[in-house]
Amino acid sequence: VILKGQTLAPFEESYRVLSSGFIKDIFGGQGLHITTLVIGLLFSLVYIYNEFRDRKNKIKYGFKVPSINLLIGKIAVVLVAVNLLTYSLAAYKGAPNVLVLLAFLVLVYSFIANKTIAGRYIYAIGGNEKAARLSGIKTDMILFWVYVNMGLLTALAGIVFTGRLNAAMPRAGTGFELDAIAACYIGGASASGGVGTIIGAMIGGLVMGVLNNGMSILAIGIDWQQAIKGLVLLVAVAFDAYTKAKANR
Repeated sequence: VILKGQTLAPFEESYRVLSSGFIKDIFGGQGLHITTLVIGLLFSLVYIYNEFRDRKNKIKYGFKVPSINLLIGKIAVVLVAVNLLTYSLAAYKGAPNVLVLLAFLVLVYSFIANKTIAGRYIYAIGGNEKAARLSGIKTDMILFWVYVNMGLLTALAGIVFTGRLNAAMPRAGTGFELDAIAACYIGGASASGGVGTIIGAMIGGLVMGVLNNGMSILAIGIDWQQAIKGLVLLVAVAFDAYTKAKANR
């Protein structure tokens, strides 16, 4: 209604910088984006610290932990992947703004989900809303703010998507809900609720993004693309149902 069925384009550069821009190199590197390399190095150090701290805490409380060699191998694989990614970005134009935004959102929402009372409440409602209500959780209020948050993130996604297209169209984004749902299930969310992580959802989104790009490069028809993505979602839900049934035996 706002667009009157028409397409609005083009946008100002200041609007598109979030989706198409790159962070500035504060070190003024020539040929390589030094700031991006520093970000990759800092992430690597924080990741190593968190892994060893988590292992130390588990040992302290008597939890079973993998061998130190397995941990070192896991850390090495992650560090190689992260630094190869940051190097490839640094050799181009640096880290894109949208990647920095995504990393920020993942950190914030992972903290909320794992370290706050509100996050525990959301998991509790997802697992069993009636039990959560009987436990004293204001389920209606929590659900209200969850949907408000969904609207906020949807608006942010709309800004990024229209900025990347450099146009706003009434039907832009139609069908994205299938990709979003599939990303959650692929990332470990459960149909029964109460299970899942922010990182897992991001990995699921990456899988769907690679799938979409791959099918487009192969010139697969849109009808088959929808069918294949639907099949991927069906397999993910079936696997979740199977593992849940197996766990309940």
